[in-house]
Amino acid sequence: MTVRTDQREATSQLRCGIVLTVEENVCQIVGQGQRSSAGFATVFPSPRTERVLPGHLVAVAITPSGSEVVVWRWYDAVVLGEETGGLRMWEPAHGEVVARPRHPQQPQLPGTRAYLSAGLPGAEWWVAGVTAAEAEHADVELDEVTRLYTERDLWRRLK
Repeated sequence: MTVRTDQREATSQLRCGIVLTVEENVCQIVGQGQRSSAGFATVFPSPRTERVLPGHLVAVAITPSGSEVVVWRWYDAVVLGEETGGLRMWEPAHGEVVARPRHPQQPQLPGTRAYLSAGLPGAEWWVAGVTAAEAEHADVELDEVTRLYTERDLWRRLK
C-alpha cells in the first residue's frame, strides 16, 4: 500500500499521552514529561466527556496545521482472570468484557491493570500491556491504530 506524504507525516508523529482532564472539544494530557492540550480528531465520536476519562491512555497525532488531536483511546481496565479465548476484564464504563490479548504469551494476573480497546480489526475487544506510569512506556498497538487510519484514509480528516 502506498502512503501519501501527509499520511506519513501524521503517522510518524503518533504518540501516547495519559488523560488528566476532559472537555467536549479538548483534553489535557501528560506525555514525554510534559502537560499539553489536545483536541479531538473529527472522526472521534461524541459525547467525548463520556468516552474519555482521566487515566485513559490516548494516541495523539499532529494535524497539518501543527495542533495535536486525539485519534484513539485505551481504557484502564482490571484483569479479572482467564476465559476461553481471552481475558475477562472490568472497566467502569463497560463492566465486564472478554478481550483478546495482543501478547498471549505474557501472563496477565488477576488484579493487575491493563490497557483495553475496542474497534480495531480482529476482535471486539483487545487487551494490550499492563498500565504504565508514563505514557511513553505503554505497551499498546500504535501500529494497529496507524494501519486503521491509513486503510480508512482517516489521516486527511485530522483538523
